Amino acid sequence: MSAVKGPKPSRREKAAANRERMILAAKEAFAEQGYAGTRMTDIAERAGVAVQTLYFVFHTKPELLEACYEYSVLGPEKLPPPLQAFWQEMRRARSGRGVLAAFARGNVLITGRTAVVDEAAKAARHEPEVLRVRTNSEALRRVGYREVITLLAEKGWLRRGLDADTATDEMLVLGSPSTYLELQGYGWSDDRIAGWLGDLLGARLL
Repeated sequence: MSAVKGPKPSRREKAAANRERMILAAKEAFAEQGYAGTRMTDIAERAGVAVQTLYFVFHTKPELLEACYEYSVLGPEKLPPPLQAFWQEMRRARSGRGVLAAFARGNVLITGRTAVVDEAAKAARHEPEVLRVRTNSEALRRVGYREVITLLAEKGWLRRGLDADTATDEMLVLGSPSTYLELQGYGWSDDRIAGWLGDLLGARLL
């Protein structure tokens, strides 16, 4: 008796799967070879697609880099951070410590996915298009972190005398992909990094 076959994936599902495979191949290549050292043909080969297909979907290498950032931030939920589970935890938290603990856990997940992409982009920031992509990514990160600071301020949990810009700057440094990679390089687990980040932000901001 033959196995029952499920429905065939639609054209849209196939296109999405191919796009994801190309992004994952690009992330691997950027991590191993750096942005400048990676050719579109290298990525296409890893992804198992023709280089013409890669160019048809992403047009340029900077556009593919931007897609890598976006894919890493959205994560397996394929949702922007404000719609992800950790953000809902922040909004339900009953204390500033609770907000920052939830933020730290979510931030570690996102930085863990974006760190290799960000390192590759930083190393190639002399290229104007790469600089534009990374600058845009950092601007979006600032907007998101500022919303966390606004939530703390609205609840009356932000430390008196600490202005929102300074608080956001501190979060950007402490919660950055480079800080994550430094601690990971020392052998820290994600749970340990999240605990450290939540405690340190609590001491600095509340």
